[in-house]
Parts: sequence; structure tokens; C-alpha cells
Amino acid sequence: MAEKAGMKMRAEQVNFWYGEHQALKNITLDIPENKITALIGPSGCGKTTFLKILNRMNDYVDGARAEGIIHYQGMNLIGDSLDVAALRMQIGMVFQKPNPFPKSIYENVIYGPKRHGIRKKSQLDQLVEQSLKQAAIWDEVKDNLHKSALALSGGQQQRLCIARCLAMQPDLILMDEPTAALDPISTQSIEDLLLTLKEKYTIIIVTHNMQQAARVSDQTAFFLLGEIIEVGETKEMFLNAKHETTERYISGRFG
Repeated sequence: MAEKAGMKMRAEQVNFWYGEHQALKNITLDIPENKITALIGPSGCGKTTFLKILNRMNDYVDGARAEGIIHYQGMNLIGDSLDVAALRMQIGMVFQKPNPFPKSIYENVIYGPKRHGIRKKSQLDQLVEQSLKQAAIWDEVKDNLHKSALALSGGQQQRLCIARCLAMQPDLILMDEPTAALDPISTQSIEDLLLTLKEKYTIIIVTHNMQQAARVSDQTAFFLLGEIIEVGETKEMFLNAKHETTERYISGRFG
């Protein structure tokens, strides 16, 4: 089961239900490698549902059911025989609100690696430094690694959560409105970070902020009522959308 050259993942004819309600309808989407793909659209259109399917977060929802194929590393992510814990090591997730554990900064970063068997202190120390540097927060916290993560500002907490994700050395990073709860300065620092991270990682970001999608993403998919209306290169879509509905949404004249 091969993805196309240059593609990290491919969703084909993906449908999803919460009980009787169909939340996604025939979603087909290629995710290019080492690029940022933005998922845009009004609330309730299926963006976050699609994101959560990719690392099986919806498995916990009663009555949830998925059909279709998501090609990833020779697997179908909708298949039942998947090792979900192993999958989540490869596909990390950063949520809308910063959610550091009530532990030290150091303990937050090593939490995942320790659970997966890394015990050697020198190795953990190296992972902490490497992950915090990648998340552009090392210089701010390196002298306070054993202080509570809850004492950090909101923007710092979110970068710590990104570092916690990176410590698992993932292949793909999912982000569900990662700057929605942050001030403009923190938002800019996260956006700058994303542009650096895509050199090593493939990133999918859900955002309601059209300016953010335009600034950081290479590809954009516009969701509406559970369907993809349009997908394409971000610059092209924002300058010359093929569908009038897309153009109206991007320009803020939707509704």
C-alpha cells in the first residue's frame, strides 16, 4: 500500500459517523511530505474530526465509525489491526489549549520516552535539550528545568507541549488550532517555529485564522459540512480560489 512520491499520507474516500450523524463525506486528500497542510472551514465542518482520525483519537468516542482508506507507511490507519500506541509515537498531536502535565518542565518532556522504555539519564537529558531547542524554548527554560511547567506563560506552555511531542521523535505532527488560546506575540513565535519544524516534519494544522493559514501553510483544504470543497496550493487558493464558496469564506464574506 504505497503513497505517491513526495506524499506522506493519502486519505481516500473517508467517511465518518458519530452515531447516526455523518461528520465526514468521501474525504480524499494527499498530505505532502515536509510541508504544512492547513485545514480551514467553519466550526463543525469536520476539520478536527478528520485530524483526530489520523491518530485514532476518535476511538474513544461511543458510536464513532469510520470507513475508507488512509494510506500511511504501508498501513491503512482505519484498519482494526493497528497498534494504536505505536501509531501515536509516529503521529504526534498538539491541542488547542496548552496542556502541560502538573510536573516539572523536564518531566513533561521525558514523560513519553520514559513510558516507551528509555531510562538512561544521559539519553533523557539529551532528548530534553534537543526537543526544547527544536521547540525554540530551551534558552528560556534551561536554568529552570525542574520548576513546574504550570508556572510558564501560555505561549511557553504551548511550546513545551510541542517539545513534549517532538521528544517522541514523531514522523508527522497534528495541530488543532495551536494558537487559538494565545496572544499575538506568542502566536507569532509558534508560527515562526512551524516554518522551522517543517524542514524535518510533516505538519497538518487546523486553524480558523485565515491570515495564519496564508502565512504558514503550503497547502490548504477547505472543509464545509463534512466535505472538502477545494484543496490546493495555499498561495494560489487565497489569490484565485476555484470555488465561489471558498473565496467567500477566505475573504470573510461567508454566511
